[in-house]
Amino acid sequence: MEKDKETNPDLLRKKAAERLDQLSAHVSDNNNNSTENTTPQTQPAQANRKRKKRTSKSSSSSNLPADYSDVLSQLSTLRTIAATPDPTNRGYIRQKQAGKLWVRERIEQLLDPGTFKEIGSVSGTVTWKQTGPITETPVAFVPSNNIQGTGKVRGRQVLLTADDFTIRSGHADGATMEKTVYLEKLAIALKLPMIKLVDGSSGGGSVTLIRKAGWSYIPHIAQFKHVVKQLNMGIPNLGAVLGPAIGLGAARVTACHFSVMAADVGSLFNAGPKVVEGATFEEGLDFQDLGGPIMHCTNGTIDNLAANEAECFEQIRTVLSYLPNSGSEAPPVIPCDDPEDREDLGLRTIIPRRQARMYNPRTIITSVVDKGSWFEIGALWGKTAIGGLARLGGRPVGVISLNCEVNGGALDAAGSQKLTRLLKLCDVMNLPVLQFVDVPGYAVGTVAERTATMRWGIELAKAYFSTTIPIFSVITRRVFGVAGGVMLGARDPVMQVAWPSGQWGSLPLDGGIEVGHRHELREAEKRGGKDEKEKLYKELEEEYMRLMNPVRTANAFGVEEIIDPKDTRAVCCAWAKHMYEVNMKDRLADRASGKIQPTFS
Repeated sequence: MEKDKETNPDLLRKKAAERLDQLSAHVSDNNNNSTENTTPQTQPAQANRKRKKRTSKSSSSSNLPADYSDVLSQLSTLRTIAATPDPTNRGYIRQKQAGKLWVRERIEQLLDPGTFKEIGSVSGTVTWKQTGPITETPVAFVPSNNIQGTGKVRGRQVLLTADDFTIRSGHADGATMEKTVYLEKLAIALKLPMIKLVDGSSGGGSVTLIRKAGWSYIPHIAQFKHVVKQLNMGIPNLGAVLGPAIGLGAARVTACHFSVMAADVGSLFNAGPKVVEGATFEEGLDFQDLGGPIMHCTNGTIDNLAANEAECFEQIRTVLSYLPNSGSEAPPVIPCDDPEDREDLGLRTIIPRRQARMYNPRTIITSVVDKGSWFEIGALWGKTAIGGLARLGGRPVGVISLNCEVNGGALDAAGSQKLTRLLKLCDVMNLPVLQFVDVPGYAVGTVAERTATMRWGIELAKAYFSTTIPIFSVITRRVFGVAGGVMLGARDPVMQVAWPSGQWGSLPLDGGIEVGHRHELREAEKRGGKDEKEKLYKELEEEYMRLMNPVRTANAFGVEEIIDPKDTRAVCCAWAKHMYEVNMKDRLADRASGKIQPTFS
């Protein structure tokens, strides 16, 4: 019965009529409300105007191209302006007169050809001209002075940020900060290396912003929490100073895992000469006096010096080749045609039998590591220590050595700072560390005390004992004092070998005999004068030298093994191979689970 009602034509027509009456009544009520202040004569006119208005809107929209070619044309115009240098622009002229590359020329030289994809390509300040009721076209465009995007370096995907000093000297504009923060976040999300080409303030402030905004602001550095996270995650941050790096620009490049400065155009300072003149009354300073490479490549602010911009780019490419994309990965291993069992007979004679004589420790490094793979970091500062990156059988490692040619190899404050930084870099990048040990101890004397050698020496000790990266030690000669104990005692079990030239103890014999036998030597001098004292001293020295035969230490298992120096490469390569094939897997699992959390900051 119910089914008959649902299909009855008369009933269906009746329901439809009822619904139509309801709808008509509803529309009528709305019209009455909107026309209660009008007369019957004005209602037709209003209806006509509404119809014309609707027709006008429809007509305007229908005139726009269906394929959005108008919007695409605007984008193309803005991108063309941004990518085309203006030779009449005052900033561009100044850039070229200073001998510097334009920002997009730098990007072309650094990245693999044709791989750059810009992010925020039309960000900036646009002047628009209205061409119709709802259409407009750009007539002027000042691009954002910080170019960002993705590209490839020797086939590896990277993120890139580069300052355009030709536009407001790199000071902040309407889009720089937002772009910068976005890219820092993107590096974390994608786990991609970040390269920073600094020339200017990198979006730092200018007093003109106050005038433009009409109010002054409390400064914040929104991107730095993301930078610190990247550093600790082992996402490579590599920076180059390609002009004056000022304020925030200086901070951004100094925070990187690795930084390099172009000697011909680079400088770095907290504030420029004019601000310095007003604050400290130092007049007549130029960029080089205030913060050139002679200043900052010798005090540790910047790691390395390059002759020019092209060499900066090459150093960045080289450093990146040793590093993973993030600490969740192993460093990239490459094929190696240098035999891992290669011998070098020259290493047998490189350490002089006369202990007062020096030798070149870099000769040992280049002999042991893969040929052509040694890359030194910080060669111009902290010269009592040597640090850098290399490969053993194609496997990247960090390399540490003491420098007996400077201060006798005694580790000073700057050397301790350099090694601390390198240990932390290797820890976050999963780089095993190979160290060649010849250390008489921490530096002594008034200069050492004045420069806080023990303070920075203990910071180095903290780095040794708080990092977890594997360390393999080759004892080439001396191991004395707290410094020696720190360098060799930070891993359990220790992984080390010694050369036949090894010497060790609490103090070197020079000075140690006088301290330990002061009374006997004084009594000998009383009995027979200086000759008697010198005779006793020589007897004691000869006895100690006999007892300090490294073989005696090996007899007592005080050193695990003494090897022929010619076999050092084979021993080190075997260690590195095991670290990569076995221990690296466990380390990556421990980092993924949070069991170990290396920090660079």
